[in-house]
Amino acid sequence: MKVSGFSFIKNAIKYDYPIVESILSILPLVDEYVIAVGNSEDATRELITSIQSDKIKIIDTIWDETIRDGGRVLAVETDKAFAAISPDADWAIYLQGDECFHEKDYEAIRAAMQQNLNDSKVEGLLFDYQHFYGNYNYVGAGKRWYRNEIRIIRNNKNIASWKDAQGFRFKDETKLSVKKINVPIYHYGWVKPPVISNQKTMYFHTLHDKNFEPTAEQLQKDFDYHNIDRLSLFAGSHPAVMQERISRVNWHFEFNHFKKSYKNMKFKHKLSHFIEDITGYRIGEYKNYKLV
Repeated sequence: MKVSGFSFIKNAIKYDYPIVESILSILPLVDEYVIAVGNSEDATRELITSIQSDKIKIIDTIWDETIRDGGRVLAVETDKAFAAISPDADWAIYLQGDECFHEKDYEAIRAAMQQNLNDSKVEGLLFDYQHFYGNYNYVGAGKRWYRNEIRIIRNNKNIASWKDAQGFRFKDETKLSVKKINVPIYHYGWVKPPVISNQKTMYFHTLHDKNFEPTAEQLQKDFDYHNIDRLSLFAGSHPAVMQERISRVNWHFEFNHFKKSYKNMKFKHKLSHFIEDITGYRIGEYKNYKLV
């Protein structure tokens, strides 16, 4: 069984992406790792080359600023990296620049790939998610956070990144048939110094709306982490690769996770959250996949 890893990145230093940690967390699982490094305004490429591993292959890319609507440029960059992996790879593992694996899950991930290697009905593997928010003590809870997404796919070039690169589909837009494994992705996209979090948010607005241009005043603001309805207290452990970054947190954020905030929701949202709290079932959940 041959396994490739792939991803894309741009301006990792400017927007404080844990890309080094992400890469280090995936390297033990792959035979090679391909990363599309975009035309950055900082030393992102040098940061990647500083990682001591002969598994890493960099492809230099230029982002097409004419396809910003809906975040489509992110999927295009993902596809560039996927296209560059070895043709004889069986599986391809994808982590975005703010996502990590936990070392305790390596055995389960390897086992899932091996067990499904010869089952052609399984076109990908589906992961759970831990979305950290504000700091490393809280995770997102409620309908605004997606609970599952595809992060391992067959090396089938009829598969492509979907919409803004959240997941994958076939190029004819057919959903992939996937097997769910009980392994979480640790997503750190919402844990940054408040001013950088705000700047990244403004930048992502420009990727989804070509007509949006933030003002200098908007870029100087701190992100308001308290403008959130529901979080849960994280009770587990973080990947070892994240420990040094976690120790550098220099901002303060606390949230009363015991209080379920229904008061600012419309009635239908209150009802759906209540049903999910009691049963675990999420009404109208977005599922970009077919379970097998």
